[in-house]
Amino acid sequence: MSSGSLKSHKFRTDRENDWKQLETLLARLESRSIGALSDGEMIALPALYRATLSSLNVARATSLDQDVIIYLESLTTRAYFAIYGNQTRMGTRISRFFRIGWPKAVQDITRETIASTLVFFLGALLAFVMVRTNMDWYFSFIPESLMGGRTPASTVTELRDTLYHDGDESGLTMFASFLFSHNSRVAIFAFALGFAFAIPSVALMLYNGCTIGAFVALFVDKGLGFEVGGWLIIHGATELFAIILAGAAGIKIGWAVAFPGERSRIDAASHAGTQAAAVLGGVIVMLFLAGLLEGFGRQLVTNDYARYAIGLTTLGLWLIYFYLPRDNDEWHEYGSGEFS
Repeated sequence: MSSGSLKSHKFRTDRENDWKQLETLLARLESRSIGALSDGEMIALPALYRATLSSLNVARATSLDQDVIIYLESLTTRAYFAIYGNQTRMGTRISRFFRIGWPKAVQDITRETIASTLVFFLGALLAFVMVRTNMDWYFSFIPESLMGGRTPASTVTELRDTLYHDGDESGLTMFASFLFSHNSRVAIFAFALGFAFAIPSVALMLYNGCTIGAFVALFVDKGLGFEVGGWLIIHGATELFAIILAGAAGIKIGWAVAFPGERSRIDAASHAGTQAAAVLGGVIVMLFLAGLLEGFGRQLVTNDYARYAIGLTTLGLWLIYFYLPRDNDEWHEYGSGEFS
């Protein structure tokens, strides 16, 4: 037997036990599920993978038997996908996202959400005061395409009619679709432009707040403040919350870029983007629901108190869903694994 064959034989003999253990665990994992392994075997699996990967590197560096190298390449590939590959079904992943991932991501940007909320309502207050002082400011804050016949020249009756008879039911589906696409674009822009030190995201929050403030000021001036509040809240509790969260996600990225800490700016932005992207994924769902409430619920429910009840209940449910404290192992495991 040649010296090369002896070297290959000794190499295999010294390490073959680890390879066989890894192969046995992989066979059980692939034929059944991750539940087939005990806690001790789950802990041993990564260590065996690293040991086998080290053996592969040595085998390649020392030009050992090609059959050994091929075997180790196959074994390490299987181990890689078993450890790092996605073993979760799509339905389970979606369920975990809505049950744990999304509220966890929102809680992780609480500071940015507070900042986004303050900027939004600062804009609303600013525009409200300016329009109440001089109605000409209304045209500076509200684009003509969004006025819908609601202007300072409108009478009380005309404005009241727009709150309760804003189109017929046959056009509700199209209206809901339009609102969903429009608000989704606003949310995506607020998120995507966050990398520019969050300045565009803050500006979008300020602008959207100004639009709402000017709109409310018009109706308050006509003595319809309570009525317009119900008109807004039935869908705004979801829609405005979603846009604020999108702005918070953009601020999260912008803050990471401006103040990366010990990370590089690229790494900091990537890390923040992972968290923010989870928030945005849920925001799109919120905007879809808001579009339905705006296109259907708001126009089919015309009682002011019912509108307030629906809107405030919806807001309460969102707050409970996002911020109710969770104290379970799965919550903490998800938080340390997904966003670390």
